[in-house]
Amino acid sequence: MSEQIDWYAIRDRAKEWILDAGEQLKEALKSTLQVETKSSPDDLVTNMDRQIEEFFIQHIRESFPGHYIISEEGYGDKLSELKGIIWMIDPIDGTMNFVHQKRHFSISIGVYENGVGRVGLILDVMNGDLYHCVKGSGAFQNDSKLPPLTETSLNEAVISINATWLNQNRRIDPDIVRPIARQCRGTRSYGSAAIELAYVACGALDLYWSMRLAPWDIGAGLILVEEVGGAATRVDGSPINLLKQNSLLVGNPSVHQTVSNHIQQEIESGKFVEQYE
Repeated sequence: MSEQIDWYAIRDRAKEWILDAGEQLKEALKSTLQVETKSSPDDLVTNMDRQIEEFFIQHIRESFPGHYIISEEGYGDKLSELKGIIWMIDPIDGTMNFVHQKRHFSISIGVYENGVGRVGLILDVMNGDLYHCVKGSGAFQNDSKLPPLTETSLNEAVISINATWLNQNRRIDPDIVRPIARQCRGTRSYGSAAIELAYVACGALDLYWSMRLAPWDIGAGLILVEEVGGAATRVDGSPINLLKQNSLLVGNPSVHQTVSNHIQQEIESGKFVEQYE
């Protein structure tokens, strides 16, 4: 099937749309946003989340009528399998940052064929950095090709992890996380999974660790990280399920292995890590 598909043409079309959407978001910041909450006070949605998602869906339906869409705000398809060509769209990844900080938010587009990542794009809107790839051709930051990730040790690694997982929570025993935070060179948290995955791909981060992400959060980033030789699993070491919520451990293979080994030992000792089925 893939031999008949021009993935570069799909990448180019998606690039045109994502840059257009980025300009729409920058323009929207000049006016008053309509902000609502969804599942909790920190789960925000704006009029622009919906507008940008509808923008993408309209263009995808018109240009690629046989393709499917998984998207955050629910305007896409309800899928039970990864069959066919599927676009995973996050119109604003980091909505809280969009509302409060006016920076560190992104747009994420991942295109999959029968579960295999083919095209990935992440736009760091305010920095103007576009991370993109077509499977098998390497990953790029704007026009610069990203080098393969190189091995490093945990004590030289910068990792991204939200402080939520270092304190008491219902998804992971924080005693699993704290030794890693102590041993690494430094920790960061940017509030946008897509940006953090892009930073892993370009080597600015050596590891990204999160306990709950949706397919649209990670769809593009996983393809980028794979193109530079990164490793990605759920936190318990099991495979990622792109139709479900996932915990995520992704990064430089050597650091990923070190941290994964530590987590497995802690799980075997009886410490709690939430499972996703």
